[in-house]
Amino acid sequence: MESEGVKSTPPTLPVGDPQDTSFLTSDLRAALLTYLSEEEVAQAERAYHVSARAHQGQRRRSGEPYISHPMAVAAILAGMHMNIETINAAILHDVIEDTEVSKEDIVAQFGEEVAELVDGVSKLTQIDFESHQEAQAENLRKMLLAMVRDIRVIIIKLADRLHNMRTLGAMPLKKRRRISQETLDIYAPIANRLGMNDLRTELQDLSFAELHPMRFRILSEAIRKARGNRREIIGKIEATLFERLTHAGLKDFEVKGRVKHIYSLYQKMLTKHLSFNEVFDVYAFRITVSSVDACYRVLGMVHNFYKPVPGRFKDYIAIPKTNGYQSLHTVLFGPYGVHMEIQIRSYDMAKVADAGVAAHWLYKLGDGDSDSTQTHTRKWLSGLLDLQKNTGSSIEFLENVKIDLFPEEVYVFSPKGKILELPRGATVVDFAYAVHSDIGNTCVAAKVDRRLVPLSTPLSSGQTVEILTAPNAHPSPSWLNFVVSGKARSNIRHYLKNLEHNEASELGRRMLEKILRSRGRTLAELEPWVNEELLREFKLYSIERLFGEIGMGNRPAVLVAKRIEELSHDRPNQPRPRPHVIKDVLHRYMPTWLGGGRTNAHPLAIKGSEGMVVTYAKCCMPIPGDPIQGFISAGRGIVIHDRNCKNIKEFKNAPEKWVDVEWDADQSREYPVAIRILARNRRGVLATIAATIADMGVNTRDVVIGNDEGAVSSLIFTIDVKNRVHLARVMRRIRVLEDVVKITRKKA
Repeated sequence: MESEGVKSTPPTLPVGDPQDTSFLTSDLRAALLTYLSEEEVAQAERAYHVSARAHQGQRRRSGEPYISHPMAVAAILAGMHMNIETINAAILHDVIEDTEVSKEDIVAQFGEEVAELVDGVSKLTQIDFESHQEAQAENLRKMLLAMVRDIRVIIIKLADRLHNMRTLGAMPLKKRRRISQETLDIYAPIANRLGMNDLRTELQDLSFAELHPMRFRILSEAIRKARGNRREIIGKIEATLFERLTHAGLKDFEVKGRVKHIYSLYQKMLTKHLSFNEVFDVYAFRITVSSVDACYRVLGMVHNFYKPVPGRFKDYIAIPKTNGYQSLHTVLFGPYGVHMEIQIRSYDMAKVADAGVAAHWLYKLGDGDSDSTQTHTRKWLSGLLDLQKNTGSSIEFLENVKIDLFPEEVYVFSPKGKILELPRGATVVDFAYAVHSDIGNTCVAAKVDRRLVPLSTPLSSGQTVEILTAPNAHPSPSWLNFVVSGKARSNIRHYLKNLEHNEASELGRRMLEKILRSRGRTLAELEPWVNEELLREFKLYSIERLFGEIGMGNRPAVLVAKRIEELSHDRPNQPRPRPHVIKDVLHRYMPTWLGGGRTNAHPLAIKGSEGMVVTYAKCCMPIPGDPIQGFISAGRGIVIHDRNCKNIKEFKNAPEKWVDVEWDADQSREYPVAIRILARNRRGVLATIAATIADMGVNTRDVVIGNDEGAVSSLIFTIDVKNRVHLARVMRRIRVLEDVVKITRKKA
């Protein structure tokens, strides 16, 4: 496994005699026999023999025979009462990746189910990746998607990671820190999402000890001392609670002081800026009872014994956490002047809280008791499939999964009363995508508790959210600045990528068509074999992809047109003339205005509806009516400049990047433009100018107040106009205002 990287194969005596069962220790055998049959345990022994023979001669960095690692992983899973297929897969989990044993060999000896589990946990070792980050992301994606098919894949992986973290000491420092950080970022949150609290807390504490050893030691010592000093008070409060609950008629219950684990304590200190004494000042207790009804009865009792702290009650039984966790949480003003944090849950809830999805195997719970965790897990797994469909790269997928692993949630309601769980900080757009992807893609406004709010509004638990949609509405790139859920982010990016490709393809088609027309040709006249030859040479799978490459500026249209001209003069299977030198081609086809000469007879018409593949330079802010020139920028498409912009001179020596353009006669959009106003420095002048602009139906994007020039102030307004005529009309209206001294259009 990647987290190990601990194997070496020095000359050594063979390990794993097929007749030797010493590695199937008496403890592991005894653990397996508590819930498996003799025949099933015999299968585990057979899996051990195969694994020991396959790993023969391999050792961990600690010097132990490598087979000790898969056996330790199997022991962890045996503690969870996982079935024999999972135990066998754990014993064999590294053989595909690190030995000559193939998946087909495992199928032949242990069946398809075990083979699929082993394959799901195995890394992709046959593929060369450009970076460690890409390799990590692709391997995690493989594992997570295998987990969607069978949840046991991730349970094996978590046990594997836990044993590696327990035995990390033999690794180099740099690798220990990398593995620990990965554990905190990925594996501990996954364990939390699956409700496996015991495993999560150990992973977090082990990672924290590795990443911050000094802090870990100081906190551990502080906790040890504090517990000693508090033991008497905790004992008295436990006895008092037990006595009062018994006196109130409660039966079959437990009261125990609850211990916070070190990493949780550290995170609370860090995020809430608290000292150790402030965090540890709260005494925590857990009351476990026999039924859900008893949970609420106990809540009423303890609120009768001690006064509750306002705003510190949470009902996770009625509304479970995303991982299926259920409990009642309340904070009380306790005896001796201390605060008491009390958790109340049933015995079955306690089992699920510690073991999560593994409780399905560990305890024989009824369907009703374990259904919450299983339902939440299935919902999360189906969400992973949605993320996979809408993400391009493995790194992007991993980023979205990390976003989706937020440990805390908000609970909001739909207008019909349905509860939706969202990550903390989620906005109404996140809510829209949580309802359905189509709702998110077409949302235009939202109401929270019946009041209209901006789409970027963060949500709080208990709010009712209504989404307003429009059939022709589409996601905006600006939404990526405030959405927090993985589903929303991946859907928005997916839509924008498709939109960008479509826009780039259409623009590229127009660019190529213009150049071909200038040479007396059209795209429609091209023979099919010419298109096929172009795609073969450029290694593209469709002509639309070629147009997209041109539109995004990744492939100059002039060179594509030149190649088409050459191919059109050729015949298949005949020698073709050698292509001209690029500069000759460029000077032949590109405009020569940069040198003070003519312009292209067939410039590309800019409609303003090209979207993200045509952008307008911020230095000169061109608007319809201005003479313009286009600059091809790789990955961005065409950047439009005013032809008189001083920044154009920088590109005189790069004519291959320029394309002749003109404004289309049919313009429907507005364009930003900056105007500079010198006005007398009097009270209310800014408001007067802004009101005048608004009265003309013109939108103001931005206002910058410059330095005072004596009795005159400089104001720069960025406004939206349709064209130069529209701008002139606005400027005339402003110029006649009493306090306006001068108005000009601002350019670079």
